[in-house]
Amino acid sequence: MNKTVYIIGHKNPDTDAVVSAAGYARLKNLLGYPEFKAARAGHLNPQTAYIFEKFKIPRPEYVPDLIPKVKYFMQDNIETINKDVSIWEAIAKMEKSANRVMPVVDNDGKYLSLLHYSGFAKGVLTILNPEKKHNFTTSINLILKTLNAQPIIINEPDKTFKASIHVGSSSPETFVKRLEAHSSEDIVVIASDRTDIHRLCIEHKVKLLITTSGYVIDKKLRELAEKNGVSVIVSPYSTAPTSMLIAYSMPVNVMGDVEIQTVSLNDTVSKIKDILKDAHCKYLPVVDENKKVIGMISEHDLLKEPNIEVILVDHNEITQAVEGIEHYKIQEVIDHHRIGAIPTKNPITFINRPVGSTSTQITGLYKEYKIPIPKDIAPLLLCGILSDTLILQSSTTTEADREAAEYLSDITDLDIKKLGNEILIAGSNIKGRSASELVHQDMKEYVEGKVSYTASQIEVGNPQEVLDRKADFMTELEIERRGHKALFSCLLVTDITKLSSVLLIDADPKFKEFITFPESEENVYYLQGVVSRKKQLIPLISEAVVNYQK
Repeated sequence: MNKTVYIIGHKNPDTDAVVSAAGYARLKNLLGYPEFKAARAGHLNPQTAYIFEKFKIPRPEYVPDLIPKVKYFMQDNIETINKDVSIWEAIAKMEKSANRVMPVVDNDGKYLSLLHYSGFAKGVLTILNPEKKHNFTTSINLILKTLNAQPIIINEPDKTFKASIHVGSSSPETFVKRLEAHSSEDIVVIASDRTDIHRLCIEHKVKLLITTSGYVIDKKLRELAEKNGVSVIVSPYSTAPTSMLIAYSMPVNVMGDVEIQTVSLNDTVSKIKDILKDAHCKYLPVVDENKKVIGMISEHDLLKEPNIEVILVDHNEITQAVEGIEHYKIQEVIDHHRIGAIPTKNPITFINRPVGSTSTQITGLYKEYKIPIPKDIAPLLLCGILSDTLILQSSTTTEADREAAEYLSDITDLDIKKLGNEILIAGSNIKGRSASELVHQDMKEYVEGKVSYTASQIEVGNPQEVLDRKADFMTELEIERRGHKALFSCLLVTDITKLSSVLLIDADPKFKEFITFPESEENVYYLQGVVSRKKQLIPLISEAVVNYQK
């Protein structure tokens, strides 16, 4: 398959992560790189969903994980062959193909079996076994095409039948006995220039008479053959090669290996490895939900580089990245957070500036490349900046953010204050939403030394809405802490009206003594003027973690 480069934000993505991916993917496309595609590693939160709906812009593709799957390694330029095509034609087609296998499909294109050399070689040898009767399914048209024969008289050319093959080389007396012994069968006789044998075949009304070496029967025999309904064709080959070739006139449907299992696009590599190992030909067909063939995968394909690479936006820590990221080449990182640990095999472009939003970075790259920002992308980037900086009021806001926001406001004719309030309100409504959904809406995992912790953040118009449901939130934080085997799990509830926050935290009892924030009630701390998880909460909480580990 053609390579795809996913531009993707962190798990549980916020607005900045999603719009940055969309904006940067479009920039790459405008620079002449169609393989770059925006993606998201989670469902859109209400604020982000509102923004994409407001501006009528398609959402980036949802990629829940990047665990190695069939679709990242398979070949998709696969030829199929119809079930009614002859083995001989199939061999010719396979010789021109890069693969030594070919899926057999029905008239609707649905997968039936897999044709491979070992399979049909075994079948042909069985048919050509001199100790067994030479009976196989075919049609007159298939025989004609396989032998490249000249038609003389043709009856029911496409009707398949079970051919009983005989070579007219014995004496007339012996041959008559053979014909009579097989009179109930659809007899096909291969004869050279033996007029006596030809007449016997026509008189006994065989299904098909094949004369060899280019010999054509005379007019009287032809008239008799037409009267008796006997089809006659002329092979350009002598009797021996004609007898060998005719076996290849069978339709591929009878030779395809029906035991080969099919796999789907989203089957994991770990799942199909054992299936591949047991497959005789070491190939597996890839089919869609309608059983249509969309590709092929082999053991050799799994040794190749996958057909996707990634660019990370709005994060640079492995714990925050989409699951499975370690299996792929990371081309670039564009971020504005602290630098964590995300190893790469090759040198990469790493852009990390102390600004309030990754959308500010993307806006700057459009200017740097002298590419006009598309009218559908500019509103998204503006929303990304306003969301991540709380309408340019957060302590993380820089002059670069303000300049970028003003620029985007000018070219979109959108009012910063009005748009900012609109999207903050869209994201702050928590009524009817479960504690679990809100804790996971924007949750990040951090590692400090030998311990890890999670920090979630939501923005509300009134933190009391959360405190009234404190028990539910504390239960979810405990579940999260235990599930991650973390030192603690916390939820920063930011009041967008007062630009302060309360922090709910479920922690190992031994860690609680290291928390120095003013505690307003059990497991709840009031953080005056703290609105940024990145720039304010994490540095403070990290200091407590460091002291705990001393």
